[in-house]
Amino acid sequence: MTARKPLARRPRLVGVIKSLADLDSAIRMRKPPDLFELRLDQLAQNVDEVEKKLSKLGAPLIMTARHPREGGANQLSTQQRRDLLLRFLPRARYIDVELRSLLQAARRKNVGRIVSFHNLKGTPDSRTLRTKARAAKSGGANIFKVATRTDTPAQLARLLQFMTNRDADLAVSVMGIGALGAISRVLLAHCGSALIYASLCESQIEGQMSLKQLRAFAIGSAARAV
Repeated sequence: MTARKPLARRPRLVGVIKSLADLDSAIRMRKPPDLFELRLDQLAQNVDEVEKKLSKLGAPLIMTARHPREGGANQLSTQQRRDLLLRFLPRARYIDVELRSLLQAARRKNVGRIVSFHNLKGTPDSRTLRTKARAAKSGGANIFKVATRTDTPAQLARLLQFMTNRDADLAVSVMGIGALGAISRVLLAHCGSALIYASLCESQIEGQMSLKQLRAFAIGSAARAV
C-alpha cells in the first residue's frame, strides 16, 4: 500500500471542532475548509453523538486527543487518549499524535501522521525546533506541527527563522499562540506553513483566528471561493 504523501505547500485551512456546537456549525457549512480537526479530548464526554454525525461533514478529518500538558482537556490518561484515537482512526485522513504505537497503527491503515509540539509558555530557538522536526521525520511523520507562545517579536522571529531555515524534508505547520498569535498565522501561512488552524465558533485559544478572518486574508484554497 502506498504511503500518503505530505500535504502540498499551499496552506490548507483547518477548522477546529472542539464542541458539539462546533460540530453542528461544521455540518451546516456550505463552504467548509480543506480539513476539520476533531479535538477528541474536548469531546470525550460526547463521543457517541460525535460518531453518529461525522458522516455529515463536508471535509476530511484530522483526529487528535491532546496531552493535558499541551493544553488537552478533561485530564485524559494516555490509555484513554489512545482508546479514543483508535476508535476514530478509521474515519481519519490524518492523525495528530505523539504516541509511537498509534503512529505505527496509522501507517498500517494508510492514515497520514502529524507529529505535534506545543509549548504554551514560550518558543524554543530554531535549532531546537529543527531537531524536533528531524525526530518527527525519523518517527514516520508526514507533517510536523509547531504551536508555541508568541507574546513578543523575539518569539515570533524564532518561528519565522525555523520556517525559513528548516532542514528536514518534511511538511510543517507552524503557528503562534498569544498576543502575536493572529499575525503569526498570517505571516507563517505566506512562508509555507502547510496547515493553518481556525476556529469555527468562539475561540478559546489566544491568537487563533476564525475561518472567516483567515479567508479575508486570502489564505487557503477555500478563500478564493468566497
